[in-house]
Amino acid sequence: MPKQTHQIIIHTDGGSRGNPGPAAAGFVLTDPAGTQLQAKGIFIGRATNNVAEYTALVKALESAKQIGAKQVTVFSDSELLVKQVNGEYRVKSEQLRPLFQQARKLLGEFENWKVQHIARDKNKEADKLVNRVLDCRQDIIVNRESCIVNRTTNHESRATKKPTRLGVLLSGGGTTLMNILEYIKKGRLNAEVAVVISSRARVSGAEKAKAAGLNVKIIRKKDFPDINELSKRIEAELLAANVDLVIQAGWLCLWKIPARYENRVMNIHPALLPSFGGKGMWGHYVHQAVLKQGCKISGCTVHFCTNEYDKGPIILQRCCQVEDDDTPETLAARVFEQECIAYPQAIKLFAEGKLRIANGKVKIISHKDTKKRS
Repeated sequence: MPKQTHQIIIHTDGGSRGNPGPAAAGFVLTDPAGTQLQAKGIFIGRATNNVAEYTALVKALESAKQIGAKQVTVFSDSELLVKQVNGEYRVKSEQLRPLFQQARKLLGEFENWKVQHIARDKNKEADKLVNRVLDCRQDIIVNRESCIVNRTTNHESRATKKPTRLGVLLSGGGTTLMNILEYIKKGRLNAEVAVVISSRARVSGAEKAKAAGLNVKIIRKKDFPDINELSKRIEAELLAANVDLVIQAGWLCLWKIPARYENRVMNIHPALLPSFGGKGMWGHYVHQAVLKQGCKISGCTVHFCTNEYDKGPIILQRCCQVEDDDTPETLAARVFEQECIAYPQAIKLFAEGKLRIANGKVKIISHKDTKKRS
């Protein structure tokens, strides 16, 4: 932990290879004498250049607050960001607005602040961090005492690797959430639940989450004029909680997944997709359809979500037998046993950086594949 200082100088940068494409944010904190206090690069997945620039600003301000800064001077080579934050330009992009609002809120918590434009050649350290992160696609922290770059790797021990921050979306009883929490409690999943969002105010899932001491937000569809406003609110809460991966756990409310969370939202479906999926196919209705078709095998599918029902890339599947005397309820219980194994397994693969997507398909990277690339 760097020593506390009341005045901090911040250099931030962000970039995307593809715009949108793989994106990263970077920042360097120094004291007025130029002594480096903290430097970090963050891989943020698929995003635009502007989203990456704002993410860098937000992360830098959060870090400055953590080490006790009272005054901050921020230098960014993004002229657009600087003018927007200083009120010279209006923020028109729906993707940027939640980050802009978060940055302004954080700035307002300091006694004094300035955000100034700087030429790119004067912002080399932050720019260098961004490019390093984009090369390795992992977060990087620079140790100021030794100036050694510490890189999070797949072989890092569970005790030292940063837990993956989960945002859990639910609409019902919360059994999937409780299963994930049990895996975390037993040390079988290196993750933490940063926020729980419920689409209903009075469901046992929200009550269980509160009882577990989790940060619970109620976001009901009927409280918003349209799906766009609903989706913006969900995105804002996920951003505020610094969520790495979104987990839909019995979530029944359609929302638009923003670009920043592409391939970072998972869902589990109680059948073997692409069969028995689509609008209206959830819970009891799925198992009823499986039995009606006379299927001999059913199971569950964990997949990344898109803005189409049950159409995202499949991560993994687990199977179970369908018995001749099954009812929708008995089949549901048998499928849920497989869900309790499959979902934590998929989250673990994501947390360990073992999932790659190409041509709409997910590849699970093995230890052998990792060694070949190193």
